Amino acid sequence: MFSKTALNSGFAGVWRRFRAPPACYTFRAIRVLEDGIDKRFVRTNERIRARELRVIDDEGNQLGILPPFEALKLAKEKNLDLVEVSPTAQPPVCRIMDFGKFMYETEKRERAAKKHQHVITVKEVKFRINVDEHDYQTKKNHVLRFLGEGDKVKATIFFRGREMTRQGLGREILERVIKDIGDKGIVEFRPRQEGNTLHLILAPPKSQGGQKPKPLQAQAPQQAKPQQAKPQQSAAPAEPQPQPQEKQG
Repeated sequence: MFSKTALNSGFAGVWRRFRAPPACYTFRAIRVLEDGIDKRFVRTNERIRARELRVIDDEGNQLGILPPFEALKLAKEKNLDLVEVSPTAQPPVCRIMDFGKFMYETEKRERAAKKHQHVITVKEVKFRINVDEHDYQTKKNHVLRFLGEGDKVKATIFFRGREMTRQGLGREILERVIKDIGDKGIVEFRPRQEGNTLHLILAPPKSQGGQKPKPLQAQAPQQAKPQQAKPQQSAAPAEPQPQPQEKQG
């Protein structure tokens, strides 16, 4: 007979062998699977599992409600794909099209939209309560440049140690920044205190629309075109005057 201690130790060994993996490994596997999923996945051809489909041909004509095998047969006759464009509809809506060309045109439109899209970022400019005039002017020019590029600016003053007793001086510096910026920026948040940090947020003016200004192109000086001499009009020949006829007696 086995002792109770031996049975417990043997059971523990079996449990260690067949127990579930730690939570960290499980979460890591799930994360990898989630990253591997294509969020733009679209069911096509044999992947469509609905019993009935509302089919639209490549010319936009309604073909009615058809079973999947019949709709797929029509698509293959035209050397095209059957694409599920509205899976939540009842029944799902499918279109006969060239799926590769469709994805290429979709990606092309997205790239064109991103090219004209401007992402507004927040640039941070740090001041000190004992900043001298030269450093202040340099940092103020940075703020103006960031606003001119269509970005938001966060002006920050960090108090160290005994500087916390001089918070009024830091607020005066930020108020001076607001006054010097003038109409070249909009104050989104007035100076506010968060712990040992005082900051304000400036935004570009609304007339700019958050877009970066286009660089001015140097225009070549236009040369004066030489004036062409107008051809002189020749005088019209004088018409012969009729001579008086003599009467015969």
